[in-house]
Amino acid sequence: MQITDETIEYVGILAKLELSDEEKEQAKKDMSDMLQYVSKLNELDTEGVEAMSHTFSVHNVFREDVVTNGDDRDNMLINAPEQKDGAYKVPKILS
Repeated sequence: MQITDETIEYVGILAKLELSDEEKEQAKKDMSDMLQYVSKLNELDTEGVEAMSHTFSVHNVFREDVVTNGDDRDNMLINAPEQKDGAYKVPKILS
């Protein structure tokens, strides 16, 4: 893939960069070098290699989401200064 001046302009707009002409030429050279380096991956023989999303095996390490304390509303409302219909009653703050 060839990096064009239009590509550099577009990337500059996306990155909100104002590049001088020298910086644009350097960016074009750098991007071309990066693409050339990455294109070397196409030379690899990947026949029979299983596709993967991570370099090491990943598994879910989180616990199951299980309710352990249930609905203990009466206990939670014991220390409430005021309650109404099984909920905390608080002063009205908006009129």
